[in-house]
Amino acid sequence: MSKVWMITGAGRGFGCEFARTALTAGDRVVATGRDAAKVAQAIGADSPNLLVLALDVTRDADPLAAVEAALARFGRIDVLLNNAGYPLLGALEECSTAELEAQFRTNVFGLMSVTRAVLPAMRRQGSGHIVNVSSMAGYKGWPGSSAYSASKFAVEGLTESLAAEVAPFGIRVTLVEPGYFRTELLSETSLSFAAKELPEYASTTGQMRRQISGVNGTQPGDPAKLVQAVRTIVDADNPPLRLALGPDAVEVAEQKMAEWRAELERWRSLSVSTNFDQ
Repeated sequence: MSKVWMITGAGRGFGCEFARTALTAGDRVVATGRDAAKVAQAIGADSPNLLVLALDVTRDADPLAAVEAALARFGRIDVLLNNAGYPLLGALEECSTAELEAQFRTNVFGLMSVTRAVLPAMRRQGSGHIVNVSSMAGYKGWPGSSAYSASKFAVEGLTESLAAEVAPFGIRVTLVEPGYFRTELLSETSLSFAAKELPEYASTTGQMRRQISGVNGTQPGDPAKLVQAVRTIVDADNPPLRLALGPDAVEVAEQKMAEWRAELERWRSLSVSTNFDQ
C-alpha cells in the first residue's frame, strides 16, 4: 500500500531525493521547506500525490499548520522524515551564543516541534514511522564539529527515548546516521562557519576549515542508495533503532565502540568503587 510521507528540508539534498523517489514509487508526499516555491521547483513534479508546504521548523506555529494541511489533504501521515538541518563548524570558543542557539533551534528544537505536531495523528492511527536524520557526527566528535556534533548527539538521545515512549502506540522510530554522501550539505548554501576564527586553533579547527569545503562534490556516498536503504527499513517488520549508512559511518561506529569499551575496562575499578561501603 502507498504511504504518506512528510518530509522536512525537502528543497535539496536527501529531502528532495526522498520526495522524488516516493512519488515515483506511487507514494503520497508532503514536501516542506522554508520556501515552498523552491521546494516545488527542486522536486519538479506536478502530481496529485504531492503537497508542497512552507514550513520553517524554527517557527513554533509552522509545524502544527503543516500537519493540519497534510491531514486535510491525505488523511494520515505514515512516515515523518526529519531531514531539515545544517552544520555549524568551528571550535566551541569561536562560536557565539547566537550561532549555537541557531544550530540547536534548527537541528534539535525544530525536529522536536515537528515530531510533537505529528505524534497525535500517528497515535490515533496506531501506526507510523519517525525517521530522524542524524550523522556519524552524532556518535563521534571531531575538532571543529563541537556545535554540530552536540546537536546530533542530542537528536540521538532524544530518538532513543522517543522510541521507548511511542512503541506502545505502534509507532516506530529510527535514527539514520550517514557518513559522507554527495549532497549539498557541505555547499556554501548549507554549510555555516563560526564568524570568529582564532589563530590558536589553526592546527585543529583551522585545518578542518581549510579542508572541508574541498570535500564537497567528492563524497563517496550515493544519495539514491541511501534513500533506497531507508525505504527498506521503513518497509521492514522490525526496523532498527539506528542505521549507520556508508562504509565510513560503519568504520567510525566500530572504532568508537572499541575505544569506548577499552576505556571502560581501563577505568572499571574506579567506576565501580563509588557505592557506599557495606
